[in-house]
Amino acid sequence: MVRVRTPRKDRNEVLATVASMLGASRVRLQCMDGTVRMGRIPGSKKKRMWVHEGDIVIVTPWSFQDDKADVVWKYTRPQVNWLENKGYLK
Repeated sequence: MVRVRTPRKDRNEVLATVASMLGASRVRLQCMDGTVRMGRIPGSKKKRMWVHEGDIVIVTPWSFQDDKADVVWKYTRPQVNWLENKGYLK
């Protein structure tokens, strides 16, 4: 049994794929709502969460600037397989 955290709509969370690494803990994200955003990995997650191109992540878009977002969660390979089987990833 794989436990998987899903995006919460009440917190405005969106699934995204890391398109490219920009450096300085910034990433280019292709979000599932069709928007390309510039993502930021917060300092609290920088050392614990190693993000690479092609990873599936949960992001929270900024309320005052919709083309930017914070990365809040990174999925492992078994979790990505579960998301694909349940239809979360299109």
